[in-house]
Amino acid sequence: MSDSALQISNLLYRYAECMDSGDWDGAAALFQHARLKIRDESDLLGAQDFLRLLHGLVKRYPCGTPRTKHIVTNPIIEIDEQAHRATARSYYTVLQATDGFALQPIAAGRYRDEFERVEGVWRFSFRDYSLMDMTGDLSHHLNATVA
Repeated sequence: MSDSALQISNLLYRYAECMDSGDWDGAAALFQHARLKIRDESDLLGAQDFLRLLHGLVKRYPCGTPRTKHIVTNPIIEIDEQAHRATARSYYTVLQATDGFALQPIAAGRYRDEFERVEGVWRFSFRDYSLMDMTGDLSHHLNATVA
């Protein structure tokens, strides 16, 4: 794996780590220079709007976490070294367990990401967050129903 591919993979995995640890600030910071597509092209968020969304939508338990494990798999990373741009397509599966809620998958979908390299460092420039393919019981994870 190239150094660029490793850096980009680590961004994908760092997002999952931030989400599972309840580090909303860290998750939003990853998208500091990015736009996030939530539903459609008219619904693009910046990092601060994304942070507000996380605080309002995702439940955190007394331990400070959402009691989830975000598993990111099958990353297909395509890099244009000359243009300092890259894309990644990956799958995600979210598992959750809480008191009275047995370990189970609660969501599965795809991420479509774009990256840019600035001063030798890769960062997110875009994420399509709208590609949730399957949902289970999200009642222990979200404060609202996802359409």
